Amino acid sequence: MGTFSIWHILILGGIALLLFGGRFKISDMMGDLGKGITSFRKGLADDNDSPRNLPPDTKADGTKKDT
Repeated sequence: MGTFSIWHILILGGIALLLFGGRFKISDMMGDLGKGITSFRKGLADDNDSPRNLPPDTKADGTKKDT
């Protein structure tokens, strides 16, 4: 007990590589995540601004008109 197995060392090494080096750094990943969220919100805002084209037999709330 008290010694590290090979799995502990590999996991700690992977975490250290993720935090301090390698191609995929935490700051790069968070920047990409922020850009994705901004793009998603912009897409939602653009979608709400466009008018909906409803068939002629439909009311403004999306239900069918009584005929």
